[in-house]
Amino acid sequence: MPEALLTLDGVHTHIGPYHILHGVDLEVPAGGVAMLLGRNGAGKTTTLRTIMGLWKASAGTIRFHGRDIAGLDTPAIAKLGIAFVPEDMGIFTDLTVQENMMLAARSGAPDRPRLNWICDLFPPLRTFWHSPAGTLSGGQKQMLSVARAIIEPRALILIDEPTKGLAPAIIKAMTAALRQLKETDTTILLVEQNFSMARALGDTVAVMDDGRIIHEGDMADLSADAGLQERLMGLSLEAHQ
Repeated sequence: MPEALLTLDGVHTHIGPYHILHGVDLEVPAGGVAMLLGRNGAGKTTTLRTIMGLWKASAGTIRFHGRDIAGLDTPAIAKLGIAFVPEDMGIFTDLTVQENMMLAARSGAPDRPRLNWICDLFPPLRTFWHSPAGTLSGGQKQMLSVARAIIEPRALILIDEPTKGLAPAIIKAMTAALRQLKETDTTILLVEQNFSMARALGDTVAVMDDGRIIHEGDMADLSADAGLQERLMGLSLEAHQ
């Protein structure tokens, strides 16, 4: 297995009086796609938000390229090369697609070849380049959200349920785009409820339950073991073709 790019060791997170993460241990290998699976409420979104510094870990370490980033604020973490695509997409609906993309480019005007590559990944963005983002469909907004995260090269992208509520054709397009992205030097940590997509994209997998990691391994091994799927998540990937 490749060397870990991101490592969580004994991470606890409290949100107000609620203890959400209970000693999360997680390794994300450099390169490819690491899936983070589990039932609703298991702590997946909290894990991503804690990595990104949006919620602070109350204990434990989060190491990125060997550096503990648990005490850093979100802008500092972003500058290290980590981007976050939240479930609510985080786009500016009153701004055009172009304006959304320009705002996401922290280093100034984006590289034109990279911008063309992103628009090839997500063709609707080119079509609606001068349209307000609020007029896009749900799937197109999700494409814009991912595109904003990759407007500049990132070492790690955290993506929270990018296909939630999307039509099958849009899910297929999103899967194809993320498959191309995984061929670059970008590592992806992906929370996803669509298990067919998880199997198609994932290289490794971690399963959460009750704020803890209860399984880590190769995605292919989990995909091939219906009994393990049932024990870990109470459902079968075979039921989500």
